[in-house]
Amino acid sequence: MQNPTFSPRRFPIISTGLHVSDEQPVGIGRRASLLSGLKVVDLTHFLAGPFGSMVLADMGADVLKVEQITGDSTRRTPPYFFEGDSAYFLSVNRNKRSIALNLRAAEGRAVLLRIVAEADIILDNMRSEQRERLGLTFEDLKEVNPRIISCSINGFGSDGPYNRRPAYDIIVEALSGVMSLTGPVGGPSVRAGVPIGDITAGLYAAIAALGGLEHLRRTGQGQHIDVSMLDSQISLLSYLAQYHLTGGLVPTHQGRAHVSIPTYNTFATKDGSEIVIAANTQEMWRALCVALGRPDLVDDPRFGTGADRLVHQGELLPILQGEFMKWTAEELDRALVDAEVPVAPINGVDVALANVQVRHRNMVVKVRHRSGKDFLTVGTPLKPDDAHGEEFSSPPALGADTASVLMSLGYTKDDVSELARDGIVGLVDG
Repeated sequence: MQNPTFSPRRFPIISTGLHVSDEQPVGIGRRASLLSGLKVVDLTHFLAGPFGSMVLADMGADVLKVEQITGDSTRRTPPYFFEGDSAYFLSVNRNKRSIALNLRAAEGRAVLLRIVAEADIILDNMRSEQRERLGLTFEDLKEVNPRIISCSINGFGSDGPYNRRPAYDIIVEALSGVMSLTGPVGGPSVRAGVPIGDITAGLYAAIAALGGLEHLRRTGQGQHIDVSMLDSQISLLSYLAQYHLTGGLVPTHQGRAHVSIPTYNTFATKDGSEIVIAANTQEMWRALCVALGRPDLVDDPRFGTGADRLVHQGELLPILQGEFMKWTAEELDRALVDAEVPVAPINGVDVALANVQVRHRNMVVKVRHRSGKDFLTVGTPLKPDDAHGEEFSSPPALGADTASVLMSLGYTKDDVSELARDGIVGLVDG
């Protein structure tokens, strides 16, 4: 069934300024040390793979970003730049080193295999035929390192009728059904406001790589793990997929509400803001009614149980909306927090990044760029109690670590110069 949402008119998102403090200092970004000593070879580019490898780097892994000679294309993604680096690139490439390598040349592949021989994990976002063409299949990698954990991230996986098709976030959101659920009731469909197709695949890749290490610990054997963006999006369908598989429901646009819980919803306030509540339990329902000054609703037989409220949501939602319109967002937030009813304003990104809880948790941090200047970025949500590591390091210049990596593998300075002259490797960019 379709979930109707009471929406008498459209309200813009208005940054309310609730719980914001401009006086709270911005902390220094700091990695964990959970994966210290772990060597990760990152052959990925764009977003999904780099996000996943950044998660590993944030936990302390030594991540070597292997880039084509011209560099990851996101280095040049407009419109915002800091000291020559695109904001896009800055967002997913901290705490990494960079080597520029021509993998189309046999000498370049030989360099990579020497790196793999000393690595623990390798991430790629190539299709299966690309790995075969470059001699980088798991069978090839095992010959130089039988303990390697190889994780491939791509749009549709390494097999199946779609495995050769290119994919981007919006493609997998559409194919998976996620876009059919996103948007106002009745449509149109819209993509998620953040690139969940890419980010979910990146997170699953990090989980898969760590799972591979556990497999290695138990068996002594390396492993190849396939992560598909489409598979990852299908997994996000969660209970909505189960509603279809169990009850035959074909869910549609979810709007601003929940398909099962009408008091898990969005409401307008009298100052033109929007606020969300999640009164999921019977206790929360009672607390909401009392806080709104409508204890009579608790005893109304139409709204007695969660099932009753779902059946009669067409009557309930206009009543609640009318009550919410008597309050400003700030007044309502304070009253419902005091009543222990989950509540939040719909913040703009600017307000969210200035939120006192966000700042307290160091989710906005300073990083020293390699230029010597500081820039602000999003912090890591991974915060161990007693495994704090070093400060975040700047996203690397293209080829910044080419020479040092090669020399650690036994190449001489003359060898490095010759490889650079032959276009096999690229040295530091500017």
